[in-house]
Amino acid sequence: MNDFNELIKSDKPTLVDFFATWCGPCRMQGPVLEEVKNKVGDTANVLKVDIDKNVELAQRYRVQSVPTLILFKSGEPVWRAVGLQQGDVLEAKIKEHLS
Repeated sequence: MNDFNELIKSDKPTLVDFFATWCGPCRMQGPVLEEVKNKVGDTANVLKVDIDKNVELAQRYRVQSVPTLILFKSGEPVWRAVGLQQGDVLEAKIKEHLS
């Protein structure tokens, strides 16, 4: 939990994928996130949070459907989407929030 809080407080954009192992679209989102992570490199953080193992975090950020993706910058959510997202959309959102 402390690691999560430290990462989202970073000046780097941090994209968090709230997912569940039983969710089909979540499984499809995984490879897309890997591709985005490779493209953005060290300019941003990309995290996955299992909502079944991190119920408190899911509740804190009002995650009601999965996948839910939230982009944080300096501890604040700056963008949010629910459902399967395309890699180019995610990459563009991250680039929008680079310092």
